[in-house]
This record gives sequence, structure tokens and C-alpha cells, in this order.
Amino acid sequence: MGKPFEPPSDRDGIENVDLKAALEERYLAYALSTIMHRALPDARDGLKPVHRRILHAMRLLRLDPGSAYKKCARVVGDVIGKYHPHGDVAVYDALVRLAQDFAQRYPLVDGQGNFGNIDGDNPAAQRYTECRMTEVARLLLEGMDEDAVDFRPNYDGQEEEPVVLPAAFPNLLANGSQGIAVGMATSIPPHNVAELCDAALYLIGHRDATSEQLTTFVKGPDFPTGGIVIDSAASISEAYRTGRGGFRVRARWQKEDLGRGTWVVVVTEIPYGVPKARLIEKMAELLHEKKLPLLADVRDESAEDVRVVLEPRSRTVDPVVLMESLFRLTELESRISLNMNVLVGGTVPRVIGLAEALREWLDHRRVVLQRRSRHRLAQIERRLEILGGLLIVYLDLDRVIQIIREEDEPKAELMRVFELTELQANAILDTRLRSLRKLEEMELKREFDTLTAEKADLDGLLGSDDLQWKAITKQIRGVRKTYGPETPLGRRRTTLENPPDTSGIDFSEAMVEREPITVIVSQKGWIRALKGHVADLSAVQFKGDDTLKVSFPTETTAKILVLASNGKVFTLEAAKLPGGRGFGDPVRLMVDMDEGSEIVTVWAHKPGVKLLLCTTDGRGFVTPADGLVANTRKGKQVIGLDEPATASLVVEVGEGDHVAACGTNRLMTVFPLAEIPEMVRGKGVRLQKYRDGALDSVVIFRLADGLTWPDSAGRTRTVAGEELAKWIGHRGGAGTMAPRGYPKVDPSKAGRP
Repeated sequence: MGKPFEPPSDRDGIENVDLKAALEERYLAYALSTIMHRALPDARDGLKPVHRRILHAMRLLRLDPGSAYKKCARVVGDVIGKYHPHGDVAVYDALVRLAQDFAQRYPLVDGQGNFGNIDGDNPAAQRYTECRMTEVARLLLEGMDEDAVDFRPNYDGQEEEPVVLPAAFPNLLANGSQGIAVGMATSIPPHNVAELCDAALYLIGHRDATSEQLTTFVKGPDFPTGGIVIDSAASISEAYRTGRGGFRVRARWQKEDLGRGTWVVVVTEIPYGVPKARLIEKMAELLHEKKLPLLADVRDESAEDVRVVLEPRSRTVDPVVLMESLFRLTELESRISLNMNVLVGGTVPRVIGLAEALREWLDHRRVVLQRRSRHRLAQIERRLEILGGLLIVYLDLDRVIQIIREEDEPKAELMRVFELTELQANAILDTRLRSLRKLEEMELKREFDTLTAEKADLDGLLGSDDLQWKAITKQIRGVRKTYGPETPLGRRRTTLENPPDTSGIDFSEAMVEREPITVIVSQKGWIRALKGHVADLSAVQFKGDDTLKVSFPTETTAKILVLASNGKVFTLEAAKLPGGRGFGDPVRLMVDMDEGSEIVTVWAHKPGVKLLLCTTDGRGFVTPADGLVANTRKGKQVIGLDEPATASLVVEVGEGDHVAACGTNRLMTVFPLAEIPEMVRGKGVRLQKYRDGALDSVVIFRLADGLTWPDSAGRTRTVAGEELAKWIGHRGGAGTMAPRGYPKVDPSKAGRP
């Protein structure tokens, strides 16, 4: 064995590091950076760092709501140069989104130029567009100059940026947020600010209020693009309680009559976050692929407002059925997820509910109020100190002027003679001569009294929790008045409604174009569908030595039922059967048929009818055909079997009242249909008893009409009811020799109803 590896003695500054530990440390640092400084919003102001930096840069550029616009490139340059050392494209994209009224419920940026549209078109380059702040952004920044929030050094330590904004606006819930971090994500839809203010006011008076109680005020999301939320109140309440869930949002539509019985559907609002151009493109693709059989055409007639026109295939189409089918297949209905994963206190990522989100904002507003009040109090105390010195000086102006003219160090002498502070002495020395008049003294006394009263109010405010919450209540009511439901921006755009009852609509049939077909099944279990109702199948070819087993006409909207020898029934969609150009596909590839079982028969399902299911050992029972339809590939185990018996026949009951059962031993028995029980599944009851042989055929007929069958020459033979006396008995009998000419079952039609 060689010597173990030893690092070289001369390291040249190289340090050995464990790879696993190094990767863990670096990945953790990356994950924390992504979570804290990129992807998750702060619960207090609802902003991510990039948005906060954009607004801060715009504030320093004095882009207030009433000021002139400036180029977006100027803002982007300041942001990436001072605060956000990332690409300009990312910053401009964030700025653009803040200005899009179809993306932001309450835009923070007032844009001038091409900022994109609801179709999904890109905005113009940043050198062409201009921007300034909106009134909502001004509310978020209100108090920045009054020590309302903390600042921290920027990335290179040469500038300072705010840790959080004062946020006099409930931005987290009002505008929502989307983000993907490392191992976690956030998704908060926008809400109506008037409802949020009402909930916050209730929370101030009831600090222990739950999220369920607050849903009395916050009904649900309020998207900038409108739409209809169709979730139940219980599911919405649960989502707000846990902070996790989702909302189903549908497009708003109306039926527009064109006269003479014709009509179209006009979509006026589409779900939030869905580009209109992509929505129409996808609908056109589905229309071309014939997956929207009820729709004839889709047109975009939008101008300033959304107007998407949907033309039905015919005037007889039910508009509700048309729209319900489109909601299922297109983005006219989408799901907006709720995952309120935010930075609580700016440091801890956590999923919170509605009540805690509003409580975080209210607590932040209280801290901001306290800090602004202390800042104002400090300013007042400084000014009162100065005013106190000036008022002292006015009592002996001549002495003051003498000291200033004659003393080498007038400040020190003034401080000694009048017992002034350094601040007061400096203020006296800075006073202009023209201010030394009687009127000015009166103004100073009036200002002193006013500031003294304001100081007392601020002292009382900082010493009383009730006064603080009253001040916050007043601020919130002001926001609610500005953005109330009677204002254009504050009016609720998304409504909450119950979807129409569609329990009686078969959408699998409604969403398939109805066309006649002929289903063909071969002896080896290959199935296909020919277009149209084909009576002559002589030209149909089969693979190898395969031959025809079953064929029947139906439509593309039908369900095809397959009975296997082991008693299972499988369901196929007629519209999904392979075409008639080839040999078709094996049924075994479409369903999970057990090994060793064979196909007994195949038929088209008829809703509402009843069927008689039989086995080779002469047992059977009546069952509703609707109960045989299966929704999975595994099918339904309907018939119970005792080996070696197998499933053998399916007969439609129709209006018959008697059953004629005939065995392979040519013995036949006739008995009332009422003696066979109706069951959903099971082994059934004995129809005919055999010493040797098996059940060959079953016919259900009306005794008054007699038993009828076609003979080998194509003529119809009938045995009248009174002539059937020797065969009539009860079920389970061995029977009597069948009438002359009574046929054996045709193998090509065996078992099919």
C-alpha cells in the first residue's frame, strides 16, 4: 500500500476546505439573501427591496404626484447606481409593473408613454418612457423626513436607504405580491383598500379578532382586471385563516342578442394575470383542433376596454353550457393561489393569516406615529429653547446690543449675563437687526404659546395608548375616504358569485362534436370507429386472420361499454376511439383488463335503460345501465362468478314482461321478468338449470305479442302467447325442447343488447 495523501508543506496560501461544509455555508448564504433581499415582501409595507429602492430614488428625485415627469432611465440609473447593484432590465421591469393598472390594483408609479398592455405586449425602452409617483406612493413615503423609519448603509456604504417605508397605506394586501425564493414562495392577490381599512378599524377596537371575523369586511380579492370569484364563503374564510389556499376566478360575460334569434357572448373582463392575446390564441388553437364543438368563432374587438366576442355553433346552443365548457378548457377560468409567506418584522419568513397581516401593519403604523411624534417633540423643544432665550433678550435689548458691540467674546458674555444656553446665545447672535421690533416680540410670544400647547398634546399622545390608536384611526379613515367605494379607483371590481348549477349537464358530451360513427370490434379485441353509419362492412379489412366480432352505429358523444368474461365492465369515450383508416387499437391498451379475460361484447351506452346481465352457468340479474359506467381504466366489477362460469350475455330489458332462456342443450324455459331481481352488482339468480350445457341465448318479450325470431331464410317466425303454455313456468327450471327453427345465438352478435 502507498502512503496516504499528505498536503504539500508549502501551501502558498492555499487552505484546505471541506467541500460539503463549504457548499452548505455558501448555499445557505445565497438562500437567506434571496429570501430576505429579493423574493419575499415585508409584512409592514408590502414591498420587496427593489420596489422600496425605486420609490426611495423617486422621492430623492422629487418626482411627487404633482411634479413634472422624468425619464424612467434616470430613475433606473439612480436605483442601480446607489442602491440595487443588479441589471437595469430587472429594475425597469419592476418599475413598469408598478405603473401597470392591469397588474397593480393601486399603481405606485404614474407612467407616461408605452408601459405595455393587457395583451402581454412589452413596454417601450426606458429611454422613451417617463414616470412620477402616484398619491398611493406618497402615502407609503409619508414621514420619511421625520425619522419615521430606520435607514441602513447601501451596498457600498456611501449612501443610506430605508429599511422599511412608513406605509400609511395597507399595501401588502391592497396590491398583493408574487415571489419565488429558495424553498419557499409567496402569492398574495390584491384586495380592496376600503374593505381593508374597515377590517383594520375593527381590529383596532377588537385586538383579538380572528381572520374569520374580518372576512365580514374583506369579502375576497379585488383584482384590477375585475372578474368573478366563485369560491364559497367557507373556503375563502379558511384560506384567510391559514394564509394558504386559492381563489377560482372567472371571466365576466354577457349574452348579446343580434336579432332573429341569433346571439353572441361578449367577455368584458378576463382573469387576473392572463394575457388577453395568449387567451385568444389558445382558444383559436382548441377551435382548430375541434375541441370546442359549441363554439364557431372567437374575435377580439377590444379597444380601451376588453371585448372578446364568442360566436356559438348554432342559435340553439345554451350560452351557460357554452361558457361552462370554455371555463373547463380555457383560461377564461383560472386559479389564483394564496400563500401569505412574508417577512414578519422584516426578518422572519412566515405564513400568516389575514388578521396577523393587518395587525403587523397596524403595529408598524403605531411605531411610525411614535417616532414621528418624538421627532416633532424634539424639534419643538429645540425651538422653545431658542424662543425662551429670545424673549429674555427682548427685556433688555440695549444691554444685548452693548455686549455685542463692546465684548471680544459676546457669546460667552451673553451666556453669563442672561444665563443662556449656547443654543440660545447662537440664536441671538444670528438675529437680524430688523427683527428687533415690538411686533416681532409679540409674534415670538404667540409662537411660544402655540408650541407649548402642541408639546403638551404630543406628551399626552406618547403617554396614552388610546390617544395613539385614535390618531391611527383618524389616518385610516382618511385613507378610506380617499379610496372609498364611491371613488373610481376604490370601487370594487371583482364580484363574488355562486356558479350556475351544472349538475345536470353532461360536459363530456357537450364538449365533443356530435357526428355519426360505426364502431367495429374484432374477434381479437381491436376497436376502431368509421365515420358515418356504415351498413355494408364487406370492404372492412382486419389484421391477419382476425375477423369481425361486433359492429354497431352510434355517435361521437356516446360512451362505449365493454363486458369482459371476468364480469368487469369498462368504459371508453367514442370520440377517443382510433379512426377507421387502420386496424384500430387493442382494447387492452385502453383499459386495465385482467390477464386471461376476454371481451364478451361491446355496446353503446343508453342512459336510463335497464339491462339483463347473464353468465354461462345460467345465472343473471337486472341492473341500471347508468351504474355500469366507470370513470377509471380499472372498470367496474359488476358480475360475481363461480368458476368455470364466465359472463356471456347482455340484453336490454325494454318493455318486455317475460324472459325466454335457451341453453346449448336446446331446452327452453319462459318465465316472468319480475322473478329476476334488480341489483347493482352480484352473482344474480338462477335463470335456467342445466345437467350438462350452458346458457346459449336470452330473449325478453311481451307475452301478449308472442315470441318472435327470424329464421334462416330471413322470414319472421312467431309463437303466440297461448302456444307458449308448455314452456311457461318459473325461473330455474330445466325447460322443454325449443320450438322447431328456434335459432342458436349468432356468434357475431353474442351478448350485445
